[in-house]
Amino acid sequence: MSQLQASTIRYSRLVNQSPIFYGWIILLMGTLGMIMTSPGQTYAVSIFIEHFITDLGISRGLVSTLYTIGTLVGSFVLPLVGRQIDRRGPRLVMVFITLLFGLACVYMGFVSNAVTLGLGFIFIRMLGQGSLGLVSNNVINQWWVQRRGAMVGLSGLLVSLVGLGAIPGVINWLIPLYGWRTTYMLLGLVLIVGFTPLVLLFVRDQPELYGLQPDGRLPDPMPEATAATGANEENWTLPEARRTLSFWVLGLGLAAIAMLSTGLFFHMVSIFTDNGLDATTAAWVYLPIAVTTALVNLGSGVLADRISVRILMAAALLLQTTSLFMAQYLHGMEISFLYGVVLGATMGLMSTAHGVGWAKYFGRKYLGSITGVGTTILIIGAALGPMPLGIARDWLGSYNLALTLCAVIPFSLAIASLLVGQPSKSS
Repeated sequence: MSQLQASTIRYSRLVNQSPIFYGWIILLMGTLGMIMTSPGQTYAVSIFIEHFITDLGISRGLVSTLYTIGTLVGSFVLPLVGRQIDRRGPRLVMVFITLLFGLACVYMGFVSNAVTLGLGFIFIRMLGQGSLGLVSNNVINQWWVQRRGAMVGLSGLLVSLVGLGAIPGVINWLIPLYGWRTTYMLLGLVLIVGFTPLVLLFVRDQPELYGLQPDGRLPDPMPEATAATGANEENWTLPEARRTLSFWVLGLGLAAIAMLSTGLFFHMVSIFTDNGLDATTAAWVYLPIAVTTALVNLGSGVLADRISVRILMAAALLLQTTSLFMAQYLHGMEISFLYGVVLGATMGLMSTAHGVGWAKYFGRKYLGSITGVGTTILIIGAALGPMPLGIARDWLGSYNLALTLCAVIPFSLAIASLLVGQPSKSS
């Protein structure tokens, strides 16, 4: 290590005297961060939808439109957030975003009409689903390289079980006790008073700044060891990454799954009703979705350290294609639960591909800028999901034609994903 490098090394008693590799603490904090995005995620917001419609006196169509607009507008700030992560480090950005997201949730308790609700949707989608999720995933990727897939899979397991599996139930329990406005404000207070101090205390930037190496490797490894562990990763700038076909195949593949899965989730009850099933059955299907997402997250995370990201993406896209056809034939509890398993597997594979793909393809040095743009593409896709299915249902009286046509998108991208893999500057 040179004298210049030694002079720039920071000392943190918490990091340098930790009895375990500090990356494990970072993994826990990044996972908590992604769980804390829940008040801005569709699975949590959906619990409030009926209350927005009833108490604010606005139509379901208007709420859906406001949600789409809020998601789209909120996504445009993510490239800026990504650049700030690269410049200032994930710790400072994560503290700032957590505080703002908490205030946004408190604001949701005061919305009074369509305009204020639309602004609220912009805030919670931009800061929760977008920014906090972006920085939480980024900080894990900075501390784990060789075992990145396994760590992202483990994180995804916990996020699926606690976030998708438990948070909607907690919100549904709180609303009858305190009302939906107070419930949203309580969620905000948890972020401000509970999570922000934890971020400030425990989150740290790249391990190299503290004289450590990713994955807990010994500092200054021999060149042969560096090559074996993958420490010689190739770092791409955002302009370089955008000029590769891999960037767009990965980004559009993730966006397609986000779009179609969000559409299926948003219209879940209506799709089940059209198939002769009730809302209770639709609600129960979230259980196999959550469990399968969690298990596939973990399993595909371990596989991501051994197989190409393009294989994971292609599998996720083919499963998404399958789910769009299955949604047209949900004629019993068994096929409905199988549908939930397929959707869950799709989400689990997508989560892993998104969690490890950008870093594996383009390195860590400019990861914030690259994932900022990549996440924007993903969220734009998610925003567009509910609208085409809703319009098709209103105009045609059925989702079936739209579901069949939409299946062409993931199937085509699955083929593209199989053909386009890891980019290389040398080529």
